[in-house]
Amino acid sequence: MPPFLLRLIKSEVRKIFFKRFTFVVCVGCSTFNSEFVQKKVVILGGGESGAGAAILAQSKGFSVFLSDKGQIHQKYIDVLVAENIPYEQGQHTEDSILDADLVVKSPGIPDTVPLIVKLREKGVEVISEIEFASRYTQAKLIAITGSNGKTTTTLLTYHILKTAGLNVGLAGNIGDSFALQVAENRFDYYVLEISSFQLDNIVSFHPNISVILNITPDHLDRYGYDFQNYIDSKFNIIRNQTSEDHLIYFEESEVIQMELAKRKPAVSLSGISLEITLQQGAYLSNGVLTADIQDRFFEIPFDELPIKGPHNAINALAAISVAKLLDIENDKIVAGLKSFTNAPHRLEEVEVIGGVTYINDSKATNVDSVFYALGSFDKPVILIAGGVDKGNDYSQIEELVRNKVKGLVVLSKDADKLQSYFSSIVPQIYITQDVQDAVNKGKEWGLVGDIVLLSPACASFDLFKNYEDRGEKFKAAVRNLVNP
Repeated sequence: MPPFLLRLIKSEVRKIFFKRFTFVVCVGCSTFNSEFVQKKVVILGGGESGAGAAILAQSKGFSVFLSDKGQIHQKYIDVLVAENIPYEQGQHTEDSILDADLVVKSPGIPDTVPLIVKLREKGVEVISEIEFASRYTQAKLIAITGSNGKTTTTLLTYHILKTAGLNVGLAGNIGDSFALQVAENRFDYYVLEISSFQLDNIVSFHPNISVILNITPDHLDRYGYDFQNYIDSKFNIIRNQTSEDHLIYFEESEVIQMELAKRKPAVSLSGISLEITLQQGAYLSNGVLTADIQDRFFEIPFDELPIKGPHNAINALAAISVAKLLDIENDKIVAGLKSFTNAPHRLEEVEVIGGVTYINDSKATNVDSVFYALGSFDKPVILIAGGVDKGNDYSQIEELVRNKVKGLVVLSKDADKLQSYFSSIVPQIYITQDVQDAVNKGKEWGLVGDIVLLSPACASFDLFKNYEDRGEKFKAAVRNLVNP
């Protein structure tokens, strides 16, 4: 029987049961089981996480209503219709939302919007999908966050665990909805990529292993341009962890070190470092990735991995640390590391044309990402950057740009900030709003051995749908140089 049909039958049975037994009294019981009362769950947002949360809520017997102020993608409408879940799009009907017992909201909806404020004033609990799903699984949770590198680290960790034969799911900010997988599958482990937006609305979310790769200024427009607010959001990942749980963190992050000193969390700590040898943790020394965690030792030359650059050394050390905490055999870790293929738009080599290498790093939506990207190359770089600035501080990459960038192409509707900051640092600057024009300028300036690097430091929404769209259009423009 198809899973959706089975869930639908179960849901209808629950509805009949709840309607008939709402006022059940348990004689001799000291508590009343709220599961016997059908509560209303409202889902705000009809994307991947929203549709998944709606399915999970219905599978648990809740009355469900989904509302999206925008237009819902047809594939999610098809799911909602098949599951007999009521929904609306193009509006939020407040009368149908404010009577909710629980609201699961999309990460993209800020807590400051009037509807969320009204819900909280009424005492309605508003949570994220990861919080909601975590309440219905006993699986071990590995949660990974950071301003940069979390997607690669999540994918690599998942790949190592899966290669090792663990029954593991991939979810969070990547892959299928966490809630959907909890509703349909029975994984023993989940590797979750977690954004600050998702961490803003947790209550009891409790990872067994958490990873904080780095915290640098990002999304400050969402956090009142107060960096500490963003830091606090990231540190929510350890909010419910205990001494039996583990936090893997980057030793060279001053922000993380300061927060740990201030918070003194009970969680067991395991560092990762590119600079020092750790007695308990993982580190890079003489080109070798080494882990020594709970008397479990592992090492592998970094140049044997398919991913390159110092930022990927950090990502690999984090993934190795997770694997060692789970006591995965070394040969299986090696197999996972060597067979890994990274997601697109992350220092992705597109073509080598006339001796010039074109690199797509469209996922680099903040300055810290560009720092690591530039640090990955020892050849002259023509940098294509720009987009929607989120409060960027370009001083972080000033020295790298001065030493490595021979030309800056600003691909943006608003070039003023980048142009004014780098006008005395970069020998030549070109401004455009057309990606093909940007690539053409890279070809014009490029010499044999040069790198044309799309690493924008900004969000993509001024000229593109998202960073994937920007990356795909960049790759198409590069390939047009070969086949115009």
